[in-house]
Amino acid sequence: MNTNVMAWLILFVVLVAIEALTVGLTTIWFAIGSLAACLLAWAGLDLPIQVIAFIVISVILFVITRPIAMRYFNKDREKTNAESLVGRTALVLEKIDNIHATGKVEINGLEWTARTPVENITIEKDEIVTILGIEGVKLIVEREKKAEVE
Repeated sequence: MNTNVMAWLILFVVLVAIEALTVGLTTIWFAIGSLAACLLAWAGLDLPIQVIAFIVISVILFVITRPIAMRYFNKDREKTNAESLVGRTALVLEKIDNIHATGKVEINGLEWTARTPVENITIEKDEIVTILGIEGVKLIVEREKKAEVE
């Protein structure tokens, strides 16, 4: 067996092992590229052609199929910890005023520092807010929009 074939097979096995350990869809594309290069080495093509095929096939597979695979594998992923707060409502415990760097809200029995997305908006104590996002350890909130009655 030619040394290039052996090298590509070893790389293939290493990449598959890494993928099996991480389950992050990171190295599988390169493992397939190394398998293609291995087949080219077995067919007797020169090393530069093998390397180019490895790179091209790996990158094409990565760019085209990874977003599809990530969407498929992450569709049932549940948000955890803080990211699950986005879109929920909270009670203002302390007036939210970005200019004076004040503001606290309570959600799920926990207090969070809160800010508004716009500097000149204040939200008074005991109002209900909707969580728009998280920046560091601060919740970004806005007044809860009231449902319009027709």
